[in-house]
Amino acid sequence: MVQFTLNGVRVTVDADDDLPLLWLLREQLGLTGTKYGCGVGVCGACTLQVDGQPVRACQTLTGTLADRKVVTIEGLGDGGLHPCQRAWLAEDVAQCGYCQPGMLMEAAALLARDPDPSDGAIDAAFAEHVCRCGTYARIRAAIHRAAAEGGR
Repeated sequence: MVQFTLNGVRVTVDADDDLPLLWLLREQLGLTGTKYGCGVGVCGACTLQVDGQPVRACQTLTGTLADRKVVTIEGLGDGGLHPCQRAWLAEDVAQCGYCQPGMLMEAAALLARDPDPSDGAIDAAFAEHVCRCGTYARIRAAIHRAAAEGGR
């Protein structure tokens, strides 16, 4: 059993300590917004936040979550759309959309630590994210838009 805060709600789950968080979320908790991409932490599709930091859910073990705060794409907007989500829509970022939950979680974490990131900072934050549709220029534009809006 492990207790942690998930999208602002304290939860207790009965799961093996070595179960990847990705599968806990998708299979046991029904939160399917966090996507499975590669399973080895290199594509970024499963990115979410633990204690405000972007992490790969496929590589984060359930046993490490005790008393931590996990935010998934379902909890990003805190009841409405997050500035990054609004900017993603305004810049028409998504094509297939599969990688977008992870991209949005990374963008929100970036803006929380750097409210006005340079193109270089954005590129560095997204260096380990794969978008097969190649919407990187629109992602960068959306992050700048969200930053101008006060995107935390």
